[in-house]
Amino acid sequence: MRTVEETVQARLILSPHRSVRLRVVLSYLPEDPLAVRMTFPAEFSLDDDAEGEGGEDIVWVFARQLLSAGIELPAGVGDVLVRPAPARRTTVELRAPEGTAQLRFDTADLRRFLWRSRLLVPEGDEHLHLDADRALAQLLG
Repeated sequence: MRTVEETVQARLILSPHRSVRLRVVLSYLPEDPLAVRMTFPAEFSLDDDAEGEGGEDIVWVFARQLLSAGIELPAGVGDVLVRPAPARRTTVELRAPEGTAQLRFDTADLRRFLWRSRLLVPEGDEHLHLDADRALAQLLG
């Protein structure tokens, strides 16, 4: 089964006047049709054990619908918040026990990624791609 993967640039907001550019890999797997993944380089980890060269990339998994909704209006509760930002940007806020990361993406990049994911699994058809046995096995795992 095919996967949608797209590398985009984002800005990690460090303060109101300071940010750094980083590469983010967006991915969508039809076998996990409700979710999207954002993968960040290990050097941006807030976890002291994962920092530096050779560390594992950081992967956040959350609902595709959350990303889609947050482009238009603020969306999300808890660990992942997505909201429109000025100048055709979208802000994604990720909250973990180690801290909070605020990232700013070009909305066009997110729209293109979501459009490509919908070519594989249209919104509303996710249930047709769910494998309940596999999901239960992973849960009990």
